[in-house]
Amino acid sequence: MNLSFVNDIWLLKVNMIQAVAFAIMAYYFGGWLRQHFPLLKRFSISSPIVGGMSVALILSILEACGILRVQFDSTMQSQLMLAFFTTIGLMASLKVVKQGGKLLLGFLAAVSVLCALQNVLGMTIAQWMGLDQHYGILAGSVSMMGGLGTSAAFGPYFEQTYGITGGTAVAITAATFGMAAALMIGGPFGEWLIRRYKIKTTQPVANPEPELRIPDDLDTDITGNHAAREKTLTEELMKATAVIVICMALGSVVSDILGRFVTLPAYIGSMIVAAIVRNVGDFSQKYTVEGKGLNALADMSLVLFVTMAINSLKLHELLDLALPLAVILAAQTILMLLFAFFVLFAFFGKNYDAVLLTVGGIGFSMGATANGLANMQALAEKYGFSPRPWLIVSLVGAFLIDFINALLITWFGTF
Repeated sequence: MNLSFVNDIWLLKVNMIQAVAFAIMAYYFGGWLRQHFPLLKRFSISSPIVGGMSVALILSILEACGILRVQFDSTMQSQLMLAFFTTIGLMASLKVVKQGGKLLLGFLAAVSVLCALQNVLGMTIAQWMGLDQHYGILAGSVSMMGGLGTSAAFGPYFEQTYGITGGTAVAITAATFGMAAALMIGGPFGEWLIRRYKIKTTQPVANPEPELRIPDDLDTDITGNHAAREKTLTEELMKATAVIVICMALGSVVSDILGRFVTLPAYIGSMIVAAIVRNVGDFSQKYTVEGKGLNALADMSLVLFVTMAINSLKLHELLDLALPLAVILAAQTILMLLFAFFVLFAFFGKNYDAVLLTVGGIGFSMGATANGLANMQALAEKYGFSPRPWLIVSLVGAFLIDFINALLITWFGTF
């Protein structure tokens, strides 16, 4: 760390390793707060948000008061972001997508339209309220459909490319609102649909699905007989790390080539290469790209890069944007409810599967796939489990919509 007095304020420069350490401490502090404040758990507000926002609030107050400005080196944050989106590409299996059939394609098309509508609505309101319309995109599909990961990736991109002040803070704040709102309205909305339209449900399951925990706990024994039957966690992690790093390296070349023709986020090249690697393996059956190692690295890279992004937020920059942002988010919530009823529920059969797709769509279209699954879980425990909607929401929310959303965001950004 390097502390100096510059322009009437103390400036603390934090290098890349220290920035990672800072993020780890913020993450575990967030976990501690969640343990002591059950409401945070109830609304699935994750440890990176709780810990990172706490740190960001303290640092923003110190900077706004002219006491201390903390400057984080973002080198590791950028690399962790690339690693996370590479893992998303490695999950893009066409064979798995085929299992969803026409219903999956229809659902993907519907939420793709919603992506565009979120941006159109956000841009329209931002322009009407005298703001740069790029703020509307950040409070549109960047944060709503994209969630924290996309917000932390596109926030800096919009700041650097379009000169948007506080872009990352706007996106992450909107994503946090969306996650909380999705959990509050998803389950009750599904309950209302079932009662209002007398939807026939499956029988309640004797043993309901276990409570969702994201990221999943790793239960791996790397000693004794187990090690002889299965790969150790070390081997899984080493293989996953090798594949991810190679995809990132090749992806940087692809991004450089694509960058000559169109402006895209840095991770697009890595996602494309990773998707190719995954599907070549699937169809040739020469190698596999999956397992606990890949899941663990996806979870860790997401947690660290999002926490690092939140730590560095300048929350005081949001003061002038508070009212416009509140108006945009209120409008996005209304849009989501209307789209859920008139499109997701009405177009997909007005049956129990349609209800589950609707509440799942509300969850990941306003923040995170985990929220969508949590909404579905709440109904499944009461009315019974239906596997097909779970598969579709998981596939579309976890990676398919990320590809489409990234392209739409980049395209809308050119206006």
